[in-house]
Amino acid sequence: MNRSTKTLLTAAAAAAFFASAGAASAQSGMWGYTPDTWTGPYVGAFGGFTQQNGEGNETIRFDRNLDGNYGDPVLLAGAARADAFSPGFCDGNAANAVAASGCDEDAGGTQGGIRAGYDYQLGSFVVGGVVDYSFVNQEDSVTGFSTTPAYYTFTRTLQQLAAVRARLGYAYGPALAYVTGGYATGELDNSYITSNGANSFRASTDDDKADGYQLGGGIEYALAPNLSLTGEYLYTSLDAGDYVIRTGAGTAPATNPFILAPFTTGTDQIRSNSRFGMHGFNLGMSYRF
Repeated sequence: MNRSTKTLLTAAAAAAFFASAGAASAQSGMWGYTPDTWTGPYVGAFGGFTQQNGEGNETIRFDRNLDGNYGDPVLLAGAARADAFSPGFCDGNAANAVAASGCDEDAGGTQGGIRAGYDYQLGSFVVGGVVDYSFVNQEDSVTGFSTTPAYYTFTRTLQQLAAVRARLGYAYGPALAYVTGGYATGELDNSYITSNGANSFRASTDDDKADGYQLGGGIEYALAPNLSLTGEYLYTSLDAGDYVIRTGAGTAPATNPFILAPFTTGTDQIRSNSRFGMHGFNLGMSYRF
């Protein structure tokens, strides 16, 4: 079972738990508070853990002639002109410079933030909107290996995330089960690391903004007339901006594949996947006016 499947099963299990807990308590009346209406504004705070949605087939793409088109092979000098990156690529950070050692998967992260929203109840149905802002610490890396041997790793870390979403829910006793979706925007920190000490490496383009969407759902449970507890799953998909590394000569000889004639100026590198996907599991408290 891969990591994405485990994550989705965890989300489903969490949603089922909150749904069953809400239904049982509504029937028994042993705990919780059944509001007269969910209509009105609210503010709250939330926090939880995250996991990036890894792309196992991601690679690094190269532009040898610096024409802005990526997909050029980086070839070794000599008659055979073999692929300098024939050892391949993997999702995550390199264990060491040897491709056979593989990569360490990106660790899970954390998230914490604040939100505000407004709901309007129509019978048992509740419609509304919510705005939230959070600080996040979630990495997403990809590594390429050259025949040197050496590793080359791109990492982007989501640091801040804001979203504006609609909510559609169904109220049952003290519980409000809902689905939600809308626009999301984030700020990324891009970085690059390599064990290659011969060439020079600099960022020629570093766009730290990313826009996309959020989809998810959860259960909000009324604990008191003005207080509620929320369990929520959100999937975030962002289109990350370009992060381009210009690989120059440094102290490398003219036979170095990154500066091999006729393209002696250098080589641009970029990761093949521009999407940043993240699963988020949050608990929150809201005060309703």
